[in-house]
Amino acid sequence: MTGTHIIAGAGQAGGWAAIAMRQAGFTGRILLIGEETWRPYERPPLSKAVLTDEAEPPITYFHALERYAEQQIELLLGSTISHIDPVARRVRLSDGQNLPYDKLLLTVGGQARHLPIPGGRHALYLRTIEDARVIRARLGTARRVLCIGAGVIGLEIASSARARGAEVTVLEALPRAMGRSVSPEGAAFVEALHRAAGVALHFGLIADAIENAGADGLRVTCRDGGEFTGDLVVAGVGMQRNLALAEAAGLTSEGGIVVDEFGRTSAPDVYAAGDVTAFHHPLFDRRLRLESWRHAQNHGIAVAKAMCGDMTPYDDIPWFWTDQHGVNLQVAGLPADAVHTIVRANTGTNVFTAVHLAQDGSVIGVTAANNPREIRAGQALIRSRRPIDAAKLADPAVPLQSLIPR
Repeated sequence: MTGTHIIAGAGQAGGWAAIAMRQAGFTGRILLIGEETWRPYERPPLSKAVLTDEAEPPITYFHALERYAEQQIELLLGSTISHIDPVARRVRLSDGQNLPYDKLLLTVGGQARHLPIPGGRHALYLRTIEDARVIRARLGTARRVLCIGAGVIGLEIASSARARGAEVTVLEALPRAMGRSVSPEGAAFVEALHRAAGVALHFGLIADAIENAGADGLRVTCRDGGEFTGDLVVAGVGMQRNLALAEAAGLTSEGGIVVDEFGRTSAPDVYAAGDVTAFHHPLFDRRLRLESWRHAQNHGIAVAKAMCGDMTPYDDIPWFWTDQHGVNLQVAGLPADAVHTIVRANTGTNVFTAVHLAQDGSVIGVTAANNPREIRAGQALIRSRRPIDAAKLADPAVPLQSLIPR
């Protein structure tokens, strides 16, 4: 297999896709183009170890620089694609270069969503290693931290700030924590975890403005009139997908670049993978938009293989993890879509397992804290798509593993 494959976006999906193309037998040119000057690196540590460790940990790269050279993968970092011509099969770079391609893979991800409010510039946002370093430096002196947003990133930052000894207040517009990712039962567990660690949580509050409050630091004014002050404001209010490039090229998008189970977009020989996509999931028979470490990696690998002729549908069970206040929480499937949740009798401090059921009684999601065995079994139950006896699910003496259909 020869030709030229261009990968736009040198994050997790793009970095793994480049290696996967070589492993799939592609012998042509591979060009990996990334906006950051760093080669592909791990992002999960940015809200955890980079913020909390006494000495800043080194960047965790996916692959050594030598491996890209050995695999003959060309890195063009600190550069972006400004235009795609799907008819001529060419891309134009921000510096004016024009490059031809045989196949193009878009792994452009997204950027931290900024607060569209007066004074939003006063808040810090986390997406890159540079962002993390700025927050880390500010946490060194901040004694009162305000986190706007109780999603995964906002709560991980809250946990890290608390570990650094700061007083932490979280402001969330929705009625519960991680409302788009977990069930009400899972949210209740997370909220209890934060409150036990001394974090003040406030729900149903919409930040309207941030202003300099002089000696009091920064003041956040909420729509209901409430006011909160702190030395540092960090906002974790979601990701904004980088869709402008694809949409300008005429690619179909629905809150993400629309792709099928092989990563194919609406343009011939243009593919997309990772956070930026709205992809068809054959198991759930619906289009999903996911933002997680494993999805970015595995989707990038699967689509890269499809570009090289391996037409295996991408059907990974959605899964993500988060560490907060020393507790590892893992979520598999789509618990927010559940019609019924069974919380298994849990023993031990900060141990939690909930099984989430669809209308037909099949398992659609599992949430587990400090219980990786249950998560592994839960993913198998989700894939089976078969109704499971609710009484057995509720019985802690019955391991989830034993309920997997044979």
